[in-house]
Amino acid sequence: MEIQAVGLTSVAQQSVPNKSSEDIEMSRKAKDYEAASEQASAAEANKVQPEELLNQIKSLTEDGVYSVRFENDDDANQLVVKVVDSKTDEVIRQVPAEEVLSLSVRLEELRGNIVNTEG
Repeated sequence: MEIQAVGLTSVAQQSVPNKSSEDIEMSRKAKDYEAASEQASAAEANKVQPEELLNQIKSLTEDGVYSVRFENDDDANQLVVKVVDSKTDEVIRQVPAEEVLSLSVRLEELRGNIVNTEG
């Protein structure tokens, strides 16, 4: 392997404005605040209104093919919404999914085991 030196003859110096650390920190906080407020307004715009959600559920169940069940999962202590075929009683869709519920239960069991309490 051969290394060759390359000389730089014209390097332009850039002037850096003298900013204090407080000025830099204030500008960073302002940018973070602006970004957070933009994300919050975008989340509000994407949020489904309860009336709209109920209308969607009603449209699913009007023809009688599907029924919607609201259940409380005792293990995970969460509300579970199931879309069920009325004729076969088969669960078409469940929110949150069964895997998420079991993961939630398992994480709840493990809570507090991560921190080593022995000194």
